[in-house]
Amino acid sequence: MRARRLVYFCYYIRKLNWRQLEKFMRHLRSQIGWSRTWQWVHIIHDSLRFNISILEYYQFRFFELSEHQKSEWAGTGTMYEFQRRANPSETRGLLLDKRKFYKAYRKFFRHEMHDLLDLRRTPQTAIDLLAKSHKLVFKKATGSCGADISIRLVNEMTAAQLIEYMERGGFDLVETFIEQHAHLNALSPSAVNTVRIFTQISKERGYEVLGCRLRISIDSPVDNLAAGNMAAPIDADTGVVNGPGVFSDYTRKAAEVHPVTGVRLVGFQVPYWSEILEMVREASLLHPENRSVGWDIVVTNDGPGLIEGNHDWCKLVWQLPVRRGLKKLLVIHE
Repeated sequence: MRARRLVYFCYYIRKLNWRQLEKFMRHLRSQIGWSRTWQWVHIIHDSLRFNISILEYYQFRFFELSEHQKSEWAGTGTMYEFQRRANPSETRGLLLDKRKFYKAYRKFFRHEMHDLLDLRRTPQTAIDLLAKSHKLVFKKATGSCGADISIRLVNEMTAAQLIEYMERGGFDLVETFIEQHAHLNALSPSAVNTVRIFTQISKERGYEVLGCRLRISIDSPVDNLAAGNMAAPIDADTGVVNGPGVFSDYTRKAAEVHPVTGVRLVGFQVPYWSEILEMVREASLLHPENRSVGWDIVVTNDGPGLIEGNHDWCKLVWQLPVRRGLKKLLVIHE
């Protein structure tokens, strides 16, 4: 195990956002006076012992936790090992490729999705698509974390130009734009704000919800934490936001009110909550070979719909909003 943790640590170094680390180190030094060298001592120790990445040391606030409290957090290494077993390589392709996901879970979608090959084969599909939506969303089939997404107005675009734009930008997919529920639009109109629900299937426990979060955009066209947005906890029984919105940047304070619109987060009722839970339960049991999924859900005025299912769902969105480690919830029975 120790050798594996060393391999992980080398991976964390290779992928490290050094500018973010510098920001975190400066902030912690201003707070409690620790030098960079002393911070590195703690980072290395805790990364090897508790299987966390370098930035997670700050995001999980390990500098103020006891050893027992640290052991409760699921870091990058722990999640990699868990998700590799929960969603093995031979089955996770259904979640990894958005084209396969759409075909498998199409009954739960509120919007249309078409791939580039379909549009080339049947140009009429592109013509119909342009007539259905004033905006189109362009994606890459295996993109993640809101990366490689383009949203364009289509009032002056022809079918040929649509296909050309996808080819030039390297986009595999195009979707009709989703109009979110009026309450969510009042909360944050800059992007479609999605609900993330984490589920798990095991022989002993059966189907269960591991947590529910609302991802909230802040003057951003996407709602991902990685893009500087917030995530807030949702009470799984009622659909009511029961805590402030938090950031992955630990130097930023949690917010009970949206910083742009002024809408209060705590107490916000997610519309169609019972319908959301039923949809996720049904989707989770449709392909139970993938045993733990982070479901992204859009809520429209007409009801909820799926956007995607994540096999490598984010431990930050899961744990940071509730401000505690949830590793004990991860269970796999072969």
